[in-house]
Amino acid sequence: MRVIPVRRRSARRSFLSLPDRLHRHEPAWVPPLLLDLKNLLNPAKHPFHQHAAVEYFLALRAKEVVGRIAAIVNHQYVSFHKRPVGFFGFFESVADPAVASALLRAAEGWVAERGMSHIHGPMNFSTNEMCGLLVDGFEHPPMLMMPYNPAYYAELIEVAGYRKAKDLLAYLIDVRADATPPARLVRGVERLQRAQRVTIRPLNRHRFETEISQVFALYQQAWQHNWGFVPVTQAELEHFVKQVRRIADPRLCLIAELEGQPVGFALALPDYNQVLRRTNGRLLPFGWLKLLWYRRSVNATRILLLGLKPGVRLRGLDAMLYLKLWQEAPKNGYPYVECSWILEDNWPMIRGLERMGAERYKTYRVYEKVL
Repeated sequence: MRVIPVRRRSARRSFLSLPDRLHRHEPAWVPPLLLDLKNLLNPAKHPFHQHAAVEYFLALRAKEVVGRIAAIVNHQYVSFHKRPVGFFGFFESVADPAVASALLRAAEGWVAERGMSHIHGPMNFSTNEMCGLLVDGFEHPPMLMMPYNPAYYAELIEVAGYRKAKDLLAYLIDVRADATPPARLVRGVERLQRAQRVTIRPLNRHRFETEISQVFALYQQAWQHNWGFVPVTQAELEHFVKQVRRIADPRLCLIAELEGQPVGFALALPDYNQVLRRTNGRLLPFGWLKLLWYRRSVNATRILLLGLKPGVRLRGLDAMLYLKLWQEAPKNGYPYVECSWILEDNWPMIRGLERMGAERYKTYRVYEKVL
């Protein structure tokens, strides 16, 4: 067995196709949209590469590709946190500790050569994209922009000397028409809104770029002290707006205003993974037709961002946003809402979700190792 850097076009194709080859028989597997994945890995297409260095590796046994990994130095993270931490991501492996350990050693050596003293992962590429290793909830397909892996991956990484850095939790709320929010919550939110002159409104589709920019300005303030946070650059914001505009339902993108000023937000997106499962991650030759047809049957949404401006926390605005989504989601065809991800020690958010009847149904883990 050997581990090689990805240099040739054929090796790049193997890197992209390996996950589907390994997992296509897994009932919960959702192949990623191949075009989006190619763009993500392409320095000319994705702005993450403007502030990061990435190397991709393949593990081969004879001529068979049996694993892959990316080694990442995110200079934006290093600068913001003042810590020499590298990352590994896009990890895939057959059920062989020797393969996984060889891949991880390659990533560790690459980031160590660039001055990193620790390595975290998996990150594809940072907490602003897809991150974490699924460690429970394997029976449920992943929602949009969430990872999936077989159960044996955790053992492969732990045998290689990694330990838990942080768990990221996913909660599911059943908001079908016959499921009603707790009456106490409804009364409490109504009272708080009257007392604080808070309004919750949907994003204005005619001012989409401007309002998403306001949301991310709030996000930078709200999340800056969170574990793993990396500031979003202007180029990354513009890229995100371009990607999200294709699938966003403005009725599920909420802005909380206090006396007319935006102070909080909840950004939910329809779970288009339900469509990708039917297109096998490809738009050609007939993927576009399937996309247009099956998107009408999407019945879940994922709240991927929720934040409050510092100074207005502990006023119940998060409960107001969740309740509004509970009320709006089923009216617009989304009876299931995933709240993900939530840091395992974000107790105010966790308690609030559990009081609403949300069920914790998945856990994702980020690992760390001292080099």
